[in-house]
Amino acid sequence: MSTMPRLKHIRVEVAKSVGWLRFDRPPVNAFNRLMLNEVRTALDALNADSDVRVIVLGTASETHYSAGADLAVFRDVTDAQMRDWVVECHRLAHRLREAEKPILAAIRGIAVGGGLEMSLHADLRFAETTARLGQPEINIAFIPPIAGTQALVRLVGRSAAFRMLYTGEVLPADQAHDIGLVDHISQPGALEQDTQDFAEALADRPANALAAVRRCLTAGTSIAFEDGLAIEAREAERLIEHPNFREGISAFLSKREPHWH
Repeated sequence: MSTMPRLKHIRVEVAKSVGWLRFDRPPVNAFNRLMLNEVRTALDALNADSDVRVIVLGTASETHYSAGADLAVFRDVTDAQMRDWVVECHRLAHRLREAEKPILAAIRGIAVGGGLEMSLHADLRFAETTARLGQPEINIAFIPPIAGTQALVRLVGRSAAFRMLYTGEVLPADQAHDIGLVDHISQPGALEQDTQDFAEALADRPANALAAVRRCLTAGTSIAFEDGLAIEAREAERLIEHPNFREGISAFLSKREPHWH
């Protein structure tokens, strides 16, 4: 297991092959430049740790997943500094989408702005019944900069994305679930265990095949169908050459548990 970095605004925990990356900047987990950079640092560490099979984006707060960007930071920001902020946001979006391991999000409390945008790049989103989710950037004459426009429309569809981004409305968890923004609803107090249980089940599956699925779906949704097929063919070729494929067939035919490499 690699040494986890000591960070100021991000808490990193590993339990049973599941690495939790928790936003931890009280009182509302509002992002400044340091916190944004620390997410990338923590993500890189978890992605490189051989003991971690699944990554979860979560919160150390009982009331806030994240309130988005700390607007006080931007009161006197220059245009050049703001452009640099967007560049850094896009770098983080690429890191999230290029990770080799499944990424889940466990959303408790208020999830708006940048915090919610990060969860859009996760593979699945778990939310507590009391969670509230939205993209209110229109209220400051801006757009979601962590590749939020592109991720949101691919996740919930054109009409729902337009409505969320045009109005800035904050949705209760059940409405977010209805439009596909959230994949699983947990009762209060059960969110983290539900997410951990699902993550542990994923961690028991072959890591190379999970990575292949992630690459196919993440890259394939933004390109033409035939180009997506080319990615699928390349990933299938790599899986065929890996010993896990033969082990999976052998275990199935022998009616035993597989031993993944």
